[in-house]
Amino acid sequence: MNTTPSRSAATRATAIGVVALLLWASLAVLTSFTQGIPPFQLLAMSFAVAFGASLLWLGRRGRAGLAAWHQPWPVWAVGFGGIFVYHALYFYALKAAPAAQASLIAYLWPLLIVLMGSGGRPHPRALAGAALGLAGTAFMLWQRPGGEVAGAGAWAGYAAALGCALVWSAYSVANRRFADVPSDVVGAICGLVAVAGLACHLAFETTVRPSGVQALATVALGLGPVGLAFFAWDHATKHGRLATLGALSYLTPLASTLLLIALGRAEAGLYLLVPALLIVAGAVLATVGPRR
Repeated sequence: MNTTPSRSAATRATAIGVVALLLWASLAVLTSFTQGIPPFQLLAMSFAVAFGASLLWLGRRGRAGLAAWHQPWPVWAVGFGGIFVYHALYFYALKAAPAAQASLIAYLWPLLIVLMGSGGRPHPRALAGAALGLAGTAFMLWQRPGGEVAGAGAWAGYAAALGCALVWSAYSVANRRFADVPSDVVGAICGLVAVAGLACHLAFETTVRPSGVQALATVALGLGPVGLAFFAWDHATKHGRLATLGALSYLTPLASTLLLIALGRAEAGLYLLVPALLIVAGAVLATVGPRR
């Protein structure tokens, strides 16, 4: 039996992946509105919203809707490890370092997916793209408004942002092995992430009561970039055109930075524009090479 998706099905799945990319462009700016909430508390709250929304959606189908949660342990290990570790690092990065810089570093993951997915033999274009991406990151790390070098207190946040890129790229590549697993399982993984985030919060942090703006931003996070986006990305990477998704993914950091600037969460300037263009140009270069 031929299990290759039809062209129309692949096109629909790729379009669904674009929805995830658009939602992720709002991740940094929404997180910036939760400033003051500890990282693990934010992780637990936002993923609890995502889990609750998935229960409401799957509950419409009764037990049949929850049948997809019966999966072998590797599915749970890869999904939970990738999503929990990535967001723990991401929320910490945006608390410890400037949102725009941390967001751009974290969005090196599309470029890393190109390199990891090459089987250890990256195309010269991929290597050239990686060099541009690293140059943009280095420029951003050292250059600040007024020509100041980044402070020592932000380096832990930058390191966490780089960890985000490594974790998410590894997760995305590994998730390709579970193409036959329904995307409905993502809802249960969101519940596990919420529980783990709560446990870490109670162990290491002091609870902060969210303000109205912080609460609304947290709900928006749970419904969008840490909720629906995961279902969309899971489906797209299993059934869509990965080359197209990879190329389009590199527009996300640029859109994220522009959104931060538009909403007054970051200042426009060469210290952001230059690295953004370098990272995007490098990542596009890495994917525009000859097709296999």
